[in-house]
Amino acid sequence: MNPAPETNEHAESLRDEGGSALRLLRVALSRARRALFWERLWPLLAAIAVAAGLFLAASWAGLWLMLPPLGRIAGLVLFALILIASFVPAIRLRIPNVGEGLRRLDRGSGLEHRPATAITDTRATGTGDPVADALWRAHRDRTAEAARKLRAGWPRPHLAVLDPFALRALVLLAVIATFFMAEGERRSRIIAAFDWRGVVAPKLYRVDAWVTPPAYTGRAPVLLPGIRHDAPAPGETAAISVPAGSEVVVRTNGLDAVSLAVKGDLAEQESEAPRIAADGSTERHFKIGGDGTLAVNGLPAGAVTWSFRAIPDRAPSIAFARDPQVMGRAMLSLAYKVEDDYGVVSAEARFSDPQVKRREGAPEPRPLIGAPEFPLSLPQARTRTGSGESSKDLTEHPWAGVKATVTLAARDEGGNEGLSDAREIVLPQRSFTKPLARALIEQRRLLAFDANARRDVRRALLALMIAPEKFTPEPTVYLGLRTATTRLELARNDDELRGVVDYLWEIAVLIEDGTMSDAERELRAAQDALRQALERGASEEEIRKLTEQLRQALDKFMQALAEQLRRDGTTDARPLDRNTQVVRPQDLKSMLDRIENLARSGSRDAARRMLDELQAMLENLSRSRQAGRQQQGEMDSALDELSRMIQEQQRLRDRTYREGRESRNERRSRGPEQGRSEREQRAFGDLQRNQEGLRQQLERLLEQLRRQQQSGEESGEAGDQAGEALGRAEQAMRDAEGSLGEGNADGAVDGQGRALQNLRRGAQSMAEAMQGGPGDGPGEPGGPQAEAAERTDPLGRPVRSREYGDDFTVKVPDEIDVQRARRVLEELRRRFGEPSRPQIELDYIERLLRDF
Repeated sequence: MNPAPETNEHAESLRDEGGSALRLLRVALSRARRALFWERLWPLLAAIAVAAGLFLAASWAGLWLMLPPLGRIAGLVLFALILIASFVPAIRLRIPNVGEGLRRLDRGSGLEHRPATAITDTRATGTGDPVADALWRAHRDRTAEAARKLRAGWPRPHLAVLDPFALRALVLLAVIATFFMAEGERRSRIIAAFDWRGVVAPKLYRVDAWVTPPAYTGRAPVLLPGIRHDAPAPGETAAISVPAGSEVVVRTNGLDAVSLAVKGDLAEQESEAPRIAADGSTERHFKIGGDGTLAVNGLPAGAVTWSFRAIPDRAPSIAFARDPQVMGRAMLSLAYKVEDDYGVVSAEARFSDPQVKRREGAPEPRPLIGAPEFPLSLPQARTRTGSGESSKDLTEHPWAGVKATVTLAARDEGGNEGLSDAREIVLPQRSFTKPLARALIEQRRLLAFDANARRDVRRALLALMIAPEKFTPEPTVYLGLRTATTRLELARNDDELRGVVDYLWEIAVLIEDGTMSDAERELRAAQDALRQALERGASEEEIRKLTEQLRQALDKFMQALAEQLRRDGTTDARPLDRNTQVVRPQDLKSMLDRIENLARSGSRDAARRMLDELQAMLENLSRSRQAGRQQQGEMDSALDELSRMIQEQQRLRDRTYREGRESRNERRSRGPEQGRSEREQRAFGDLQRNQEGLRQQLERLLEQLRRQQQSGEESGEAGDQAGEALGRAEQAMRDAEGSLGEGNADGAVDGQGRALQNLRRGAQSMAEAMQGGPGDGPGEPGGPQAEAAERTDPLGRPVRSREYGDDFTVKVPDEIDVQRARRVLEELRRRFGEPSRPQIELDYIERLLRDF
């Protein structure tokens, strides 16, 4: 590549000399040198192209498909040698120098006396000789004139001399022919030359990946397209929809290192560092928080990209199915509906914003007792959609009787929480009839909501102990008050003050119920334990033990109740209505047996429903006992008076009907054109005065009932219904009175009939009010059984009751249904224990047993 020494001299002379001739010479010289370089390069490129063409033609002709692996290796070696041989001339390849370019110009121009070289000539002698100078100028002028005719000519690589048989054309023809022969398989036929399996063992590797959704979603893992050494990579895959929070696991085997590219909301779990198993595989874990991609690069088979579309986990929804209600004596019942995409796992009722009266000028209150806890039961352990009803006795909590805000909350396993709308309710409280017990409950509430009120509460307790011979004649009650006062004075922290709050409740219950409260407390604790066991799906053995404890607590409660009734002298209580149901101890024990059987057969909802009914019955017994002690003579006299009024109204209606019939007969005999006779006027006047007197008696009775309601002597919905029914009866009497004044017997009979009907309804409602109100449970007037007894035809025969559809009622199976369910359950268990049955049948039976 280094230029010859003469080249340097020519180059120097071209730079030193000036003029247009030299500029023309430099342009022509550049073209000549490029032509010379192409004449030297083109044979080298032709040789390389012929070698590559031979390889392509052989590959597309299917040579490698016909050769075994060793033949393919030998063929590749041969073609590699041919290719290397074609590159050998490149070693001698060099760029033409200036001298070679000038000689190419002299040859290409065809001029005499080598004019291109002459331009670069220099004087051999020095200057100063006029003749020599003139000759030199003449020489320069002639060479400058000749420089305009210099030509480099076209490159002449002389391939025909190097390839006299034109093999290059044959190779080109073979490439074109085989190109069309291998249509659709050109790439695979070329790659086949490098398929040496069987001779050279390939590197075995594989990349597997899968997505594991969170367990609470219940979805199966999703297997992603993987990569193997013997298969091409799948490239970019379609987006896969998976729940948010899913885990992507990438396992590599046979590779030292893999490049993973993460985009979007995917994060490698720091706690899950790459783990290397005994077989050499490596796992990496990624958490899907949102949409993103995960790519595996740098593999021999290519790359793969997985795209993920995250499905967000919605917060559960919970709503009231109906307004909060009070069941039985003072049990709060909440009905609700829940819904979630993957299932609600827990729910509760939250109470807040208690509306309590604050002391004037007092500092900010410091509550001792927080809001009551009210967990809600769910139809299933993980409920996607469904409804439920939960009830709880909150009478012992200091918030009982306080107006507060209740909000339902539901949570799913993903930690999302949904809230319902807020409802304002008054938490049910126990009714205390004795003034001292009521006073203690009031002071207990005051202390529970403000620990700073301890001094005021203590002064109130001391005031209650004034004149113990009058107000607290029982020594146990007085000692209890004294103990509470002392504990309140010596309390050093909030925990001890909370103990005083609980102690005040015990004293109030003791004052109200006496020793009866112990048996009732044990009974309630046994009921709560059994209810919790049913809700959490306890074992049959635990259900049996808790049922036996409840049976013993019930026996103790019934004995204490009988003893209390004997002491009160109220053992002979007459029923107020023919439909009143009598509850015997045998009935309660039978209900307990059925509760246990329902729980054993898997009908936990029905067992829980029947347990609620049993609790309602027992509460009604306690309430009836309290109502019997405080029953007033005024209500008895009102019922007696109302009974007499019903009889009088019936007689008055019969008289009006007879008088109307006689009046019509008289008018037909004397003619319709004449008016009423004197006898008719006198008769209708007497009937009108009698109806007016009966109406005035009813007005006085209504006034008496209103006073009783205002004083709290009559309570509940039944008392309001009695007042409404008697009010309608009073209006019907007014209508009948007006019809009698007009001599309209038919209208008077109609009004008297409506009055008589409403009087009977009012009497029934008053009787229900004395026993605690309708709908308090089975065995009570107004309850489901009494309503069924009231629905009779005119001949006294029972009619079929209507079914009111309700999402929250559970039909309690009878004995036949329970036995049938037990037989089905035993048969399923027997078949599940036979391994010879088909696997699909065993799987189906297992699902049935799990859902039974």
